[in-house]
Amino acid sequence: MKIGTPLSPTAKRVMLLGAGELGKEVIIALQRLGVEVIAVDRYENAPGHQVAHRAHVISMTDGAALRRLVELEKPHLIVPEIEAIATDMLVEIEAAGLAEVIPTARATKLTMNREGIRRLAAEELGVPTSTYRFADTLAELQAAIDGANGQKGIGYPCIVKPVMSSSGKGQSMLRARPTYRPPGTTPPAVAGSMPGESLSKALSTLITKSPCSPCAPRMPSGVVQTYFCEPIGHIQVSGDYVESWQPQPMSPVALQKSQEIAAAVTGNLGGRGLFGVELFIKGDQVWFSEVSPRPHDTGLVTLCSQRFSEFELHARAILGLPVDTALREPGASAVIYGAMEEKGIAFEGVEHALAVPRSDLRLFGKPESFKKRRMGVAVANGDDITQARERAKLAASRVKPVKS
Repeated sequence: MKIGTPLSPTAKRVMLLGAGELGKEVIIALQRLGVEVIAVDRYENAPGHQVAHRAHVISMTDGAALRRLVELEKPHLIVPEIEAIATDMLVEIEAAGLAEVIPTARATKLTMNREGIRRLAAEELGVPTSTYRFADTLAELQAAIDGANGQKGIGYPCIVKPVMSSSGKGQSMLRARPTYRPPGTTPPAVAGSMPGESLSKALSTLITKSPCSPCAPRMPSGVVQTYFCEPIGHIQVSGDYVESWQPQPMSPVALQKSQEIAAAVTGNLGGRGLFGVELFIKGDQVWFSEVSPRPHDTGLVTLCSQRFSEFELHARAILGLPVDTALREPGASAVIYGAMEEKGIAFEGVEHALAVPRSDLRLFGKPESFKKRRMGVAVANGDDITQARERAKLAASRVKPVKS
């Protein structure tokens, strides 16, 4: 592996498609390794734009515009950071040899669409999943939940998700038949049961696929090894993560099953880099939910809990450098919301938040705030996850968004 000098003819160029808070951390990790980074997003001054070597604003669902930009910048690697991308064009770009897509163009296309990845997991790989149905109309959605033509419905409670979205956007939890059209059900949509809802836990498994290990030389060409991070527990509200912690306690049987499921899905997707796999666990039972071929929002906890964060692992893996997924100490994260509709907000109480023992903050620098937009995160360590969670939530609560 040869890495040159940024902004010179020898530079290793990486283009990130999506420059939010997760992309920003990946950019910083890549730059620490001497990589030249181009950040692309749909709006100006996105968090990653503020730290990249160059920034562009385009509609990433516009395939022609995306190809023009790739031909202009000539990146060696393209790293998608969000789902809303013209994935058919990424397939063309990769096939034409214009750039390598991380982990692969196929993986990006499959995971952008919930139908594609759910059918792959359940119907091709035979991985346990919750019951699900796909719907193109509101009538089909209702039939999927209630049952029709002799087919048993999903029933209540159930979760309704757009086929393509991220960070919980457009999701609805239905606990009884609605008398109104629930938000986020503009077709197409997927309806799914939540296994053992009152007893199940949400779990994220971070997998790093790399041709290098922490203590071994580079693997033979084409050989990629799989490395597991300690499991991450998290809490979601309306489909959006608000708190996470690591490690998530679980039985040895459930841990083995979760790793087997995650390895089966990501192994089929191929490529290298870090994958975030969402699962449900209940005792020794494990169900697959979703996979992202990129760092996961619940993995923000790894900024304080692991030797290398998920962002550093992603950067190392895509460059073919050695990785180490070791846990350093128990940690937790808690989200800081914008709490208002305003541009260019400020934050008070930062000094009080950082006075919480073993805590840290990331204020993302998003140019516009919404009431439920994630504007920052507090992370903290503790002697155990209970103490870490208390500290992270306390630190987050002390940060007060205000009008500038």
